[in-house]
Amino acid sequence: MIYIILPFLAVVLGYLMALAIKKINSGINLLLAFSGAFLLSITVFEFIPHVYASNVHHIGIFVMLGIVIQLVLEFLSGGAEHGHTHFDVEKSHFPWALFISLCIHSLLEGFPIDQSETLLLAVVIHKMPVAIIISSFLLKTQLKKWQVLAFVIIFGLMTPIGHLLSHIFEKYQAYLTYVDAIVVGVFLHISTTILFESQKNHRFNASKFVVIIVGIVAAYFLGHGH
Repeated sequence: MIYIILPFLAVVLGYLMALAIKKINSGINLLLAFSGAFLLSITVFEFIPHVYASNVHHIGIFVMLGIVIQLVLEFLSGGAEHGHTHFDVEKSHFPWALFISLCIHSLLEGFPIDQSETLLLAVVIHKMPVAIIISSFLLKTQLKKWQVLAFVIIFGLMTPIGHLLSHIFEKYQAYLTYVDAIVVGVFLHISTTILFESQKNHRFNASKFVVIIVGIVAAYFLGHGH
């Protein structure tokens, strides 16, 4: 049940925080940087070894496929998965491309999250700042409040749905391993993009550097604690 509730609560909490704050501040950007470092570290320390230990053939191809899929999703969403939003605030039509791409991304995230508590935590930590940024942006558009809320709720439900689907199809374990490999590629692309784009004009930022190091160290010790 925790694998269903926590990802959804992370998105809802992000929406509520977006209602409470006036604009995206440095604290949210630091949380985003931490989430990227933590997600990347858990992927490298735990998720990649787990997927390759399955001895299923052609895992690397599916990891690269995940990176390509995420590139396509980011083309549709404008990079919202890692904190970017490029939807025109003056337009009132529903951002279907953004919505569909985020839902597909979140659905994929749900498939492997019950493999370890640290992977679940990495996904939850990743979703919260993204939900804050997306919700904050959508609330400033011409969309009706109920449309924004519906967007957030459905977006929040997609990861639990992905988790449930993984159990429905668990008898096809070999195929689920390929899905896990795709998610590895998605996580690698998302997390590294967050880290590489966290510095404005590629200048060194001491606070973000420290946060990134903390994220890596925390992931290492939490992962080795299980």
